[in-house]
Amino acid sequence: MRKLLNTLYVTSSDAYLSLDGENIVIKKENEEVSRIPLHNLESIVAFGYTGASPALMGACAKRNINLCFMTPSGKFLARIIGEVRGNVTLRKTQYRLSENEYESAKIAKSFIIGKVHNSRCVIERFTRDHALRLDVEKLKKVSSSIADSLKVIAECENLEQLRGLEGECANKYFGVFDDFILQQKDNFYFENRNKRPPLDNVNAMLSFVYTLMANDICASLETVGLDPYVGFLHRDRPGRASLALDLMEELRPVYADRFVLSLINRRVVSKSGFIKKENGSVIMDDDTRRAILTLWQEKKQEKIIHPFLEEKIEWGLVGYVQSLLLARFIRGDLDAYPPFLWR
Repeated sequence: MRKLLNTLYVTSSDAYLSLDGENIVIKKENEEVSRIPLHNLESIVAFGYTGASPALMGACAKRNINLCFMTPSGKFLARIIGEVRGNVTLRKTQYRLSENEYESAKIAKSFIIGKVHNSRCVIERFTRDHALRLDVEKLKKVSSSIADSLKVIAECENLEQLRGLEGECANKYFGVFDDFILQQKDNFYFENRNKRPPLDNVNAMLSFVYTLMANDICASLETVGLDPYVGFLHRDRPGRASLALDLMEELRPVYADRFVLSLINRRVVSKSGFIKKENGSVIMDDDTRRAILTLWQEKKQEKIIHPFLEEKIEWGLVGYVQSLLLARFIRGDLDAYPPFLWR
């Protein structure tokens, strides 16, 4: 098991990243503002357009440090990837399975089972923890309906049908998502999932956190030797990390969604931290984004018992562990891919 190292988030849009010996140097207006040893880092995420020096990019690629560039609003731009060190046999098997829709459906079914199971667990957890503040009967009906869908999903072996069942369950889950917002209801409400662009404060946070999680999982997949751009549920599309999106599905409800809800319900974020643009899209200001990034790092350090390994690990390692388990299945070391089933 690898050590959970740090992710450096550079939130200043005018910051330039360079290399000095074994250190990353952050400059603004040609003035050094920070210096951090590279050996302390596993990932660097820069929000801005100024960029980084070729020397730093080369050093990150050589050390397998994930270097990712995003717009100030959190939209993905590019990632620096070094020499592919993955097992060629593993990747060839991954490509072969991806080309076979029947085999892809068997793997995709595990991702969807994980997502739907975890969505139901989120509903059940809120029902139990806030029974006096929620419509318990309504939530129990939705939970029961999702449980029935799980039985159908378990028997399904067709990709299109799987996507349809996943979509139905997602609609049920997001149909009660607004119920989980217990504070600041006037400013934080959820009507439906919208993302390109996000049209309300909640969707803006969800999209931002999903992007952070996708970046982490991309790096994990590359570390274990898998190609993050060749998926099973999400099919090939130029520039899309399809396998990372596949693996994210089971983690969205219990990892990202609960994190966003906690930010709202604990009043960590407020209405003043969001800006509505002329086209209706909503973005976060710098202070809000920095606060979320800090708490996201703290969230990654929280320890849980992994349901399959039955070992204590940090949340930030869950994506890496699932990547390892997927690689083991593709190699033939496991009979099936075990999705992350939250308890």
